[in-house]
Order: sequence, then C-alpha cells, then structure tokens
Amino acid sequence: MSKLTQYTFKERRLVLGKRQKKHKGGNTIMSMKKKVGLGIASALLGGSLITGGTFAYFSDQVETNNTFAAGTLDLSMNPETVINIDNIKPGDSLFREFTLNNEGTLDIESIHLETDYTVNGVDGEGNDDFGKHIRVNFLWNWDKENEPIFETTLYELKNMDPDVVEASVFEPLMEDGIESGDTNELWVEFEFVDNEEDQNQFQGAGLELNWTFNATQGEGEEY
Repeated sequence: MSKLTQYTFKERRLVLGKRQKKHKGGNTIMSMKKKVGLGIASALLGGSLITGGTFAYFSDQVETNNTFAAGTLDLSMNPETVINIDNIKPGDSLFREFTLNNEGTLDIESIHLETDYTVNGVDGEGNDDFGKHIRVNFLWNWDKENEPIFETTLYELKNMDPDVVEASVFEPLMEDGIESGDTNELWVEFEFVDNEEDQNQFQGAGLELNWTFNATQGEGEEY
C-alpha cells in the first residue's frame, strides 16, 4: 500500500498541497533566474552597442597652404651727390634740387635725416668749426624769394635730434609720407655766411658732408 493510502482523505489534501507549493516555488525561482539572466545579457548587449557607436562617425579633412611675404622699404636719392663744388667764398649761395624715391613695396611714413661732416685744411687750435659758417635753408620750392621751411647751420644740424628735423622739414613737405612708387622733391640752399669778420682761417678749407636719410614704415594694419 502506498503512503497515500495510509493517509486519510484530509491528510491527502494536505500532502498534495505541500507538493504543489514546492513545485510552484521551484518554478518561481527558475523564472527569476531566467529574467535576471536575460536582463544582464540585455545590459551587456546595450553597452556593446553604445561603446561601438562612439567609433561610427563620418570624418573629413582639408589642408591649406599659407604664405607670409614681407614687404620692402627702399628709399633712393637722385642725384646721390647733392653738392660738389670748390673755390667758394663767404657770401656764396648754392641751390640744389634732389628727389627722394620710394622704390619699395611699402609706404614710407616718415624720414629722419642724420648729418655728419668732416673739416679738412683748418689748422691750429682755437679755430672755429667750418660747419658753423655754412647755413642750410630747406625750401618749399625753387622760388628763391619764398621764406624757407626751416633754416639752420650744418653744425646745428649735425647735433640736432633727427626727430626735430623730421618735424621741421619733412612733415611740412611730406604730410602723408611717400607712397610706394612715388617720389618727392626737396630743395636746399647752402650758404657760406659772410659774418663781416675775419674768416681767413677757412681759406683752403674743405668740408665733406654726409647726409643719411632713414625711412620708416607706418603702423601695422589688420588684414
């Protein structure tokens, strides 16, 4: 006789109920394991898709070739020798015209003149500087009757700040500087001043004058 036959009808129902609960509990545990497993697998799959997606994008590139070429400042003078004369005496005046040419690619904004000279043939201590007796008159034009723009002596010009010369001579004559390819004329009078005193010390003397014109560019621009 089986164990079930040994139980009463009521006891049978109790035994069957416990078995059914046990069976259902096992199914519930298995179902949760499957759901958890699927959840983990889905999460891993989703993560792999997200990670892989970061490398899936379009791209393109372009190269540029750039060039920086500096301009030039090229100031020339014609004639290069402003004056070359001998046998002068007190009271003589020498008028000269010359041009300043901008042969560079950049505009010239300002010009500074530096003066230097050497005196030859004046011997003995106490003799005066020959440059003090040579007056320089910068003129507006060739008309000798006009008042000069600026007048000084070679001695003073040699010891003068180039900025003062630029403001006194070149700014009035060349308000906008010299544009690339342009020229500007300059008229100068050199005068051996007769001071109505004894100037015999300068007989046979010579003076070698050197003028240096320094050109500068304007301020930088934005392109």
